[in-house]
Amino acid sequence: MALIKLTSDNFEQEVKNSSEPVLIDFWASWCGPCKMLSPVVEAIAEEVTDFKVASCNVDDEMDLAGEFGVQSIPTLVVIKDGKEVNRSVGVIPKEQILSLVRG
Repeated sequence: MALIKLTSDNFEQEVKNSSEPVLIDFWASWCGPCKMLSPVVEAIAEEVTDFKVASCNVDDEMDLAGEFGVQSIPTLVVIKDGKEVNRSVGVIPKEQILSLVRG
């Protein structure tokens, strides 16, 4: 699956109403650690078929970042059935990201 660019406009369709789990990467272009994590998240998005992967630029989507209480970036949030079930702040390895979603 391709990486989904998450916005306020597509949030309900892509996340809230999703039948699959969704991994959301909250990031910003000026954030060094985000630049380290983004290629890993993009690679996961290309490889997985059992969950969606979305990317949310906190500078463009301040309301969404606020709704999730994002205070530090990068922040990864896992949503299942419209509810947050897991979260990680900072750079973590690919295996850890996959276990955040799959448990």
